[in-house]
Amino acid sequence: MMPGVENRVPGGRRRRHAARAPFTTRVGRWSATHPWLAIAAWLCFVAASVVGGSLVGTVKATTQDSLHGELAHADRIEQAGAFPEPPAAESLLITARTGNLDLQRAQAVAADLSARMRVLPEVAKVADPVASPGRDAVLIEVEMTGSANDADARVGPLLEVTSQAQQRYPDLWVEQVGSASLAKALTETLTADFVKAELISVPVALVILLFSFGALIAAGVPVVLALSAVAGAMGLAQFASHLFPAGELVSSIILLIGMAVGVDYSLFYLRREREERARGRDHRSAVEIAAATSGHAVLVSGVAVMVAMASLFLVGDNTFSSMATGSILVVGVAVIGSLTALPAILVVLGCWVDRPRVPFLGRRIQKAERSRFWAVVLRPALRAPLVTFVLSVGVLVVVAIPALEMNLKRPTVTDLPRSIPILRTYDRLAQAFPSNDLGTSHVVAIRTGVAEGPAVEQGLAELSKRIKGDSRFAQDRALTVRRSADGTVFLATVRVSGTSDSSEAAQSLHRLRTELLPETVGRVPGTEWAVAGRTASDADFRDRMAAALPSVVAFVFGMTFLVMLVTFRSVVVALSSVLLNTISVAASYGLLVLVFQHTWAENLLGFTSNGAVVSWLPLMLFVILFGLSMDYHVFVVSRIREAVQRGVPTRLAIEQGIVSSASTVSSAAIIMVAVFCIFATLSIVEFKQLGVGLAAAILIDATIIRAVVLPSLMRLLGEANWWAPRFLAGRRTTDVTRRDSEADTQVIMVAGDR
Repeated sequence: MMPGVENRVPGGRRRRHAARAPFTTRVGRWSATHPWLAIAAWLCFVAASVVGGSLVGTVKATTQDSLHGELAHADRIEQAGAFPEPPAAESLLITARTGNLDLQRAQAVAADLSARMRVLPEVAKVADPVASPGRDAVLIEVEMTGSANDADARVGPLLEVTSQAQQRYPDLWVEQVGSASLAKALTETLTADFVKAELISVPVALVILLFSFGALIAAGVPVVLALSAVAGAMGLAQFASHLFPAGELVSSIILLIGMAVGVDYSLFYLRREREERARGRDHRSAVEIAAATSGHAVLVSGVAVMVAMASLFLVGDNTFSSMATGSILVVGVAVIGSLTALPAILVVLGCWVDRPRVPFLGRRIQKAERSRFWAVVLRPALRAPLVTFVLSVGVLVVVAIPALEMNLKRPTVTDLPRSIPILRTYDRLAQAFPSNDLGTSHVVAIRTGVAEGPAVEQGLAELSKRIKGDSRFAQDRALTVRRSADGTVFLATVRVSGTSDSSEAAQSLHRLRTELLPETVGRVPGTEWAVAGRTASDADFRDRMAAALPSVVAFVFGMTFLVMLVTFRSVVVALSSVLLNTISVAASYGLLVLVFQHTWAENLLGFTSNGAVVSWLPLMLFVILFGLSMDYHVFVVSRIREAVQRGVPTRLAIEQGIVSSASTVSSAAIIMVAVFCIFATLSIVEFKQLGVGLAAAILIDATIIRAVVLPSLMRLLGEANWWAPRFLAGRRTTDVTRRDSEADTQVIMVAGDR
C-alpha cells in the first residue's frame, strides 16, 4: 500500500498508513512548511555564533601546547629552574645601497638611531654599534622591555623609528630584524593572504555557478550560504579554542574547507530541486524530493568528512586537534544550513531563484537532460571495463610513484618568501654577521641534586672539550651554560655549524642524545636531561607523525568503510570507496613531490624549492581528501543505486547515474579546485602545498576516478556491487525512488490536511 493512502478499519474509522519519512525529508518538509521561521533560526544561529565567539575571545595556542616527549621534558626542567625569561632582541642593520660602506658615516647614523631608540618605553637597552668583520655593515643590538611572548605586539614603535631613519638617510639601508619584528611581519603577511583568498574565492565561485545555473540568484544562494556557514564556524571555533587552543592555520582551514563543502552541498541540493521542477513538479514537491535524495547524500558526505577529520585527534598534537575542530565545525554548520535554511530559501524564492537570467546562459535553466560529453567519456569504461580499469589505475600508480621519495621538513626562516622585505634584511644580517644570525642551536636542559651540581659542571666541561674539533658543531662559542639560582638546573646552549634542517644539525643532535650527553652529564647519579631546539623539534615531530600514521589510517579506513556500509548496505561499495580514495590520495602525493621537491614549477607558483614537503601536510591531506572525496562518491553512487532500485540493469544504471550527475559533480569540482588553487597563489609555502595537493586530488577524483575508474570497476563487478551479508541485505533502506513517491504523496496529504 502506498504511504499516505487511507484505509477502512473495523468500526468504519479511517486509518492513514504512512511510513516514517527519512530524516532529511522530514527536516526539508518542516523548513518548506515554515520557511520564514527556518531562515530566521539560521540567521539567529549564525549571529549568535559570531557575537558569542567575539565575546568569549580566542585562546591562541602557545609553544607549550604543542610540546611532547623529550621537548616537553626539557620544558619542565627549564620551568623548574625558574630562569628569567630572555628579553626580545632586535637588530638594527646599516649597510650601503651601492658600493662600499662609508664606515664613519654609518657610525654617525648609528649614533643618531641609537639615541632615538633609547627614549622609547619599549626599549630596555641599546648596545654600542659594532662594525662587521668585513667593515661593510654596522649592527646595533636593541633589548626590549617586558615579555618576549607579546613583543611582536609592542615592536611597532621601534619599526617606526627605523623607518624614519631610513627616510632621513636614503643613500643607506637602515633596517631592523629580530624575533618580534619577524613575527609581526609574518602575521601581517598571513592576514593579507587570508583576506586575499577570501576576496578572490567568492567571485570565482560565483562566476562558476553563473555558468552552471545561468541565473544570478541561483548562483548567489550557494555562495551566501557557504559564507554564512564559514562565519558561524569561525564564531564557534572561538568557543572551541578554550578546549583546543587555536593554531595559526585554523582560520585558513575553516575558510578553505567551508567555501568548498558549503558551495558543494548547496549545489547538490539546488541542482536536484531544479531537475525535479524541470520534470513538472511544483516547488514544494521538488524541495522535498531534493531533501530525500541530495539532502541524504549531503548528510552522509558531511558525516564522512567529520569522521575523517576526527582521526586527527589521535595524533595527540594541539596543531592537528585545533585544525580538526575547525574543520568539523565548519562542515557540520554547512550541513545544517544545507538541510534547513536552503529548502526554506528555495520555497520563499519560488520562481525567482531562476532570475535574473544571464544572457546566453539562461537557457541552462530548463536543462535537466544527460550530459553528452560525459556519455562519450564514459563509453570506454562500459564497453571495455577491464582494459579501461587497468590502464587508468596504471596511470595513477605511475603518478603516485614519486611519493615514495617524499622528503618531509618543517619550513624555516630560509624557506619563507623573499618578497617579504624583512627577510631580505635577515639575509643581509646573516651575510654581514654570520655569528649573529638567528642560527641553529640545541638546548640541553639538565636537572640534578644540589650536591651533584659540581659533577654536572665537570660533565659540561667535558662535553665542551668533546665538541671541539667536530665540524658539525660551531667552534666559536660552541657551548654556553646558564645555571639556576639553587644550582640544580642547567641550560646548555650548543651551537650547530649548519642550518636547523641540515645534515650537520641532524647528525649533531643524534650524537648529542646518544653519545655525548650519556657519556658526560648522564653519568652523574640522579641527573636527568633532555634536548630541545629547532632541530630536535623537527625530528621529534616527524617521529610523532610516523607513530600516529598507522592509527590515523586505520581509523579513517575503518570509519569510511562503516559509513559507506551503513549508507549503501553493500560491502563491495564500501570496500571500493576506500580503494578509490586511496588511489586518488596517493596520486596527489606523487604530484606534490613532483612540484615542490623539484625546481621546474618555482617560477610558475612563485616559490623556492627546499627539496621537501611540509612535514604535517601528508597526514592532513590524507584526512581531508578522504573526507572530501565522499562528496562526489556518495552523490554519484546514490544516483546509480537509485536507477538500480528502479529495476534498471546495472550497466545502464551506471551510465544513467554518472551521466545524470556529471554536470553537478563537474561544477562542484571546478569550484573546489578553483578555491584550492587560490591558496596555491599565497605567499607561504605551506599554503601553496596545501592548495596544490587538494586541487590535484579533487581534480583527479572528479575526473579520472569518477568517470573512468569507478564505472569500469562497477561494470566489472556487475550485480556483485550490491552484495551484502544476509543481515545487512535484509535491512536495505527504502528505495530512493520510492522516497520520491512518498514525498509526492505526503505533499498531497499536507495540502489535504490544510
